[in-house]
Amino acid sequence: MVSSVLCRCVASPPPDAAAAASSSASSPASVGDPCGGAVCGGPDHRLRLWSLFQTLDVNRDGGLCVNDLAVGLRRLGLHRTEGELRKIVQAGDKDLDGQLDFEEFVHYLQDHEKKLRLVFKSLDKKNDGRIDAQEIMQSLRDLGVKISEQQAEKILKSMDKNGTMTIDWNEWRDYHLLHPVENIPEIILYWKHSTIFDVGENLTVPDEFTVEERQTGMWWRHLVAGGGAGAVSRTCTAPLDRLKVLMQVHASRSNNMCIVGGFTQMIREGGAKSLWRGNGINVLKIAPESAIKFMAYEQIKRLVGSDQETLRIHERLVAGSLAGAIAQSSIYPMEVLKTRMALRKTGQYSGMLDCARRILAREGVAAFYKGYVPNMLGIIPYAGIDLAVYETLKNAWLQRYAVNSADPGVFVLLACGTISSTCGQLASYPLALVRTRMQAQASVEGAPQVTMSSLFRQILRTEGAFGLYRGLAPNFMKVIPAVSISYVVYENLKITLGVQSR
Repeated sequence: MVSSVLCRCVASPPPDAAAAASSSASSPASVGDPCGGAVCGGPDHRLRLWSLFQTLDVNRDGGLCVNDLAVGLRRLGLHRTEGELRKIVQAGDKDLDGQLDFEEFVHYLQDHEKKLRLVFKSLDKKNDGRIDAQEIMQSLRDLGVKISEQQAEKILKSMDKNGTMTIDWNEWRDYHLLHPVENIPEIILYWKHSTIFDVGENLTVPDEFTVEERQTGMWWRHLVAGGGAGAVSRTCTAPLDRLKVLMQVHASRSNNMCIVGGFTQMIREGGAKSLWRGNGINVLKIAPESAIKFMAYEQIKRLVGSDQETLRIHERLVAGSLAGAIAQSSIYPMEVLKTRMALRKTGQYSGMLDCARRILAREGVAAFYKGYVPNMLGIIPYAGIDLAVYETLKNAWLQRYAVNSADPGVFVLLACGTISSTCGQLASYPLALVRTRMQAQASVEGAPQVTMSSLFRQILRTEGAFGLYRGLAPNFMKVIPAVSISYVVYENLKITLGVQSR
């Protein structure tokens, strides 16, 4: 019954369709529509759907709830978990009454088939209307997920009805009918990383967006939600961020600043409000940096020359690092202002603009690019290690636990994001510390300019290797709350902006 609901016509006409059409011109129903419209939209189509609806409507109340679907599909030989069935009801339930009436059921199937066509097309690398094991392996490999040929064949066998070890459109559609989408784009959907998590350093490789997200315009809503989440997260963890900057610049062997002492010193000097110095411009730079980074990433993806929906891991690293460098170069004066504002004494500047004017007047334009070289050099280790660790953890989870869905759950996602961000920061921290010290040093006319290499040598000579990691404790202390806050705010902003729930 399930197979007969949808048309058996192929997804696209064969190469000799034109000849077939001309030879059957006398039969209009058959041109471009081999079934004559009897199934794919003809008068009998709704009747067939109604017949399936009645079969699934076990309690005969005119609506399909989770229990109806479970019992009805089991009778038809289709076994779905409760979680999968709940996804189906939530996806099609427009009036939020907890069940699907007939119109909602039809609408869900139509929308579902559109998504399935999109996925089938993305998997069919050879454009021959069939998916084989190699194409499944390639699609997953493009996303950094490696599976064996045996695993790919196991996936095929679950859908292959005629034993050809390939899947055509009809087999693909029949298998996924009344089945929540569990496919390649869903992995992208569930495992977004840099858009969701904000730990104060925007050096991560941008997330991929599915074809559907690009076509429906959901990508910009994700970015807006991510920007809003970053603003709230940075504001909540701003005291720890300012303490980190103070310890990076002022802490030494003779001035061994601790966390409690640092907070006490800040509050004594400027009151509780001073804990948020530098946060305003830190939040303000999120929007331009994210926008420039995303646009640059999309353009670099085209230059990389990949025709795939998503880039391979090494291509993502190259494109993401270059996009990050472009974005950082564009907003770098704001980074310098953020450091100077965080380090300022009470009454030193009246605001951001006053700070910028004084730096320009006393030190010139070059002062706005102090520490630029170590900042650029820090992008590669941060982005590379963050991406590598996150992809490794993601693959390990997918290989071991992804049985029915690519959804890792909140805690797994937070744990992976926290661990990868921490590793990325740890690798690039010495460069970040040198950058901050160079940004903090006011230029005095006639005085020698401090270079990155001379500052490294000075720190190692006077403070040892430990000196390159001053301020690391408050930096790590803010990672977990920053990731958690940004995730919660991101999810709530998605609902407000009308982004489809994952």
